[in-house]
Amino acid sequence: VLLSGVLALGTPGVGKTTLGKELASRTGMTYINVGDMAKEGELYEGFDEEYDCPILDEDRVIDELEDKMSEGGVIVDYHGCDFFPERWFHIVFVLRTENSFLYDRLESRGYKGKKLQDNIQCEIFQTLYEEAVLSYREEIVHQLPSNTPEDLERNLDQIMQWIEQWMKDNN
Repeated sequence: VLLSGVLALGTPGVGKTTLGKELASRTGMTYINVGDMAKEGELYEGFDEEYDCPILDEDRVIDELEDKMSEGGVIVDYHGCDFFPERWFHIVFVLRTENSFLYDRLESRGYKGKKLQDNIQCEIFQTLYEEAVLSYREEIVHQLPSNTPEDLERNLDQIMQWIEQWMKDNN
């Protein structure tokens, strides 16, 4: 049995992409950044003036991912999760970053004003962790600190161990 999916989740700037790409290269799994996929396929249903960004067409994203997810072995990177089918993921990792680190990372990406404030608030209130716990079985949702390069290394080791254990248990 192939591990179907791993979801890397968290506020923008917490390190999902860095973790996801590195994990894919270590495991041979397929890495998919939903934001990039949406951009390439123009999977949008409008534009949010307030946040100065396009609005994701969630149904089209699901359609686009369905075949890949049914093949298995996929790492999905996105900040939200409540619209993905529960069956897609065997494990969900929510990356968490302290505000001082996160503020600097987002500012360097050009986030400002309301967009910057709201993303920091989102992290403070654990919004995405709570969304994950409501969307998936609690025992498959794990929070990982993502502040330093050492955290990244530790997280990768932990996830690799988890994947190896899952493969043993399910094959």
